[in-house]
Amino acid sequence: MTRIGFAGMTHLGLVSGVSASEKGFGVVCYDPDAARIAAIGGRRLPVSEPRLEELAAKNAPRLRFTANAADLAACDVIYVAPDVPTDDHGGSDLGPIDRLLAAVFDAARPDATVVLLSQVPPGFTRSKQREGRTLYYQVETLVFGRAVQRALEPERYIVGCADPSRPLPPAYRAFLGAHSCPVLPMRYESAELAKISINMFLVASVSTANTLAGVCEKIGADWAEIVPSLRLDRRIGQHAYLNAGLGISGGNLERDLGTVMALSREHGADAELVRAFLESSEHRKDWPLRKLHATVLRETDSPTIAVLGLAYKEDTHSTKNSPAIALIRALGPWPIRVYDPVVKADAVPHPRATFGASALDAVRGVDALALMTPWTEFRALRCGELARAMRGRTVIDPYRLLDANAAADAGLRVHSLGAA
Repeated sequence: MTRIGFAGMTHLGLVSGVSASEKGFGVVCYDPDAARIAAIGGRRLPVSEPRLEELAAKNAPRLRFTANAADLAACDVIYVAPDVPTDDHGGSDLGPIDRLLAAVFDAARPDATVVLLSQVPPGFTRSKQREGRTLYYQVETLVFGRAVQRALEPERYIVGCADPSRPLPPAYRAFLGAHSCPVLPMRYESAELAKISINMFLVASVSTANTLAGVCEKIGADWAEIVPSLRLDRRIGQHAYLNAGLGISGGNLERDLGTVMALSREHGADAELVRAFLESSEHRKDWPLRKLHATVLRETDSPTIAVLGLAYKEDTHSTKNSPAIALIRALGPWPIRVYDPVVKADAVPHPRATFGASALDAVRGVDALALMTPWTEFRALRCGELARAMRGRTVIDPYRLLDANAAADAGLRVHSLGAA
């Protein structure tokens, strides 16, 4: 049977390795950090994803975790898949990929296929070719909160090749074929730019939705009423990203915008559209703070604010560029109470923060509530219980988690994105 290796046991590599084992493949998962490997072996996974722990336990006989690169010699296909760290401006640190790719080349059998899965800028993969080695670049499908689902059921595979006209190696072709989706071979640079292109179109959709939701708030329209008409337009479609949000977060989209800006500067191309996307994102991230200033902070002496949700979106532990963290930093002068079902208290950058034992515990006695992550459990909150627990009546609910009629009946004053 084809044996698959994954090097780099952070989010991308761990999810990909566990998902490959669920498809029936024997998998070797390598990371040079022995402490990380020990933690994973002890079922203390460094990331939070729906079904990840369950599938890791279920497929334990097919999974081998190791800090010894030599163990990758047992593999027919080896993915180099560390997460790519980014700074606050979307800049990528490619050093970990360089080091891990070199280790994989040294450890792999001569007939093994090496696949770079981590996202890299155009031109990177071609520069890493090594004589006598077979190297491909594959566009990753990772979406935080849906990573396992997308690894098991990919929409398509985009494969960057030194020569797209040549057939893929049998072992690599067998692994991709097990996922029953289209495979699109293309030159390295096209595949590298394809991932960025996908994210650019996503950013365009996000930015357009946020801009129009902002207009709705000013003229008395309701963006939620408009969205169904867009989903019924075939040119936009039922799966389009149309929900209003708090800018662009998570790191991946910001990285791709930064890459396009850098490429445009280097080659003299126009990037004003990208600059506008970034400015729009920053404006939307300040929306909760603007609402709190307008409703509570200017009118109440020493108000206490509850912030429910720290992750940048539901079903993930990541707080990278999270609007909730940005809001908490801006609330430095005021005491806050915080709760998140996954993210721990040490992620809160605030000297006067108290971490609640539950969502309801966190809102006790507060003057205002900000629901900053659309976790499923927050949708189940009862407006009457919130009203009885809170001192004030202001609720900042960007994602419309609360039932509007129930909130009104409870006397809560709810402010949501895209509604006047």
